[in-house]
Amino acid sequence: MSTKSHAFVAPRSLAELHALAAAKVKPIVQRLPMQPPSMVLALAMNKLLLPRLPADAKAALSGRSVEVAVTDLGLAMKLQLGERGFVLAPQSKPVALRIAAALPDYLRLLRGEDDADRLFFERALVMEGDTEMGLVLKNTLDALGPLFRF
Repeated sequence: MSTKSHAFVAPRSLAELHALAAAKVKPIVQRLPMQPPSMVLALAMNKLLLPRLPADAKAALSGRSVEVAVTDLGLAMKLQLGERGFVLAPQSKPVALRIAAALPDYLRLLRGEDDADRLFFERALVMEGDTEMGLVLKNTLDALGPLFRF
């Protein structure tokens, strides 16, 4: 008879705790519909980004589908900028730009602790698709500065 111990080992750091939690959550989240988190992201972007978005950036991003993937949680949210702000992009619409990173990396970017270039060169942030659209988005976010602070 086996007497294996299943003792709990406490994580040594916040990063280790995040990794453990993400590993447990990702298989579940990947099976769920992406519309609810996409709607939450659209609402957040309408509140934090849209009021600060310059007209030229709005024009460049308008009507184009962007996928924001949170790799460690298994989320893939698809949005587009419409006349009334950010909305869910139709599933049938091809993605013009895909942005992928882990949640802690997005948070560092949004708080202004790191910039997109650094995360890109560290391979923590991946941008695929329309290069010009990606540069417009990156340069706009750089010019705006942090979108929120804790």
